Amino acid sequence: MSMRFSELTGKQKAAILLITLGPDVSAKVFRHLREDEIEDLTLEIAALPRVEPEYKDMIMSEFHELCLASEYISQGGIEYAKEVLEKALGADRAHEVITKLTASLQVRPFDFARKADPGQLLNFIQNEHPQTIALIMAYLQPEQAGIILSALPAERQADVARRLATLDRTSPDVLREIEGTLERKLSSFMIQDFTAAGGLETTVEVLNRVDRVTERTIMDTLEEEDPELADEIRKRMFMFEDIVKLDDRAIQQVIREVDTRDWALALKTASEDVSARIYKNMSKRAADMLKEDIEYMGPVRLRDVEEAQQRIVSTIRRLEETGEIIISRGGEDEIIV
Repeated sequence: MSMRFSELTGKQKAAILLITLGPDVSAKVFRHLREDEIEDLTLEIAALPRVEPEYKDMIMSEFHELCLASEYISQGGIEYAKEVLEKALGADRAHEVITKLTASLQVRPFDFARKADPGQLLNFIQNEHPQTIALIMAYLQPEQAGIILSALPAERQADVARRLATLDRTSPDVLREIEGTLERKLSSFMIQDFTAAGGLETTVEVLNRVDRVTERTIMDTLEEEDPELADEIRKRMFMFEDIVKLDDRAIQQVIREVDTRDWALALKTASEDVSARIYKNMSKRAADMLKEDIEYMGPVRLRDVEEAQQRIVSTIRRLEETGEIIISRGGEDEIIV
């Protein structure tokens, strides 16, 4: 029995969208989701009733509209997005899309700060309480936050990084108070709800953009003060897709250290860029054999693929720790040796 379109829940629409996008694209989407989100969507996909073909087109159209609205908001704010969407979709549909987007994705505070120069922000916030600095950094672009974290006094860096990693939810009143002191050009648009920012992923993105000395100073301090947190951050410091940032000599060394079975699993869902770099640094015979292994492997669990990718990442981190390879950092002119 099929359901009416108006009866579909958000999760069901997401499940239908993934089915419509196909397994290859969906696998890439899953890599950006939490494990609990993946499990929820997998259950939704398995439990879906019969879906009318036209629903797939309607959901794709709805998703496209939300993507456009999100892009317009990032370019010029809500009013700009509303103006463009009204011209494209009409006033009623534009209002509906904007409302749905702000209710589900939430327009982030400190929009003006993300457009500001990091040096100016640093001058303004460097004497603030570490918790305030961490909260502001949570809403900045990782590149901006990395510059600010690197420039803070060494004795404050680990404290701010720890607070950033353990940020959970902040009340709108606190956000308004802090944002009000920073605001230069425009007022923010916020949902009357608790907004989430910071956390491990934000901390990792920031640390991946600071210089190596700063990273080691922060991680050594966290290792002493909170070993579990340091371990969680370290696990996420280098992502599998970041292999493309290594030079050919480093990739060749990693290839020698990793079992062929792990490469076959890891490349099962890898991007074309990653696969091309790996094959490029193998002999033609080895590359052909690996491609055959992947072709004849058949369906595999996403979890097995992710575990293989994590083992490769662990190998890369080990080689970096022993000084056998160097991972280039944002803003540095390091050479892989």
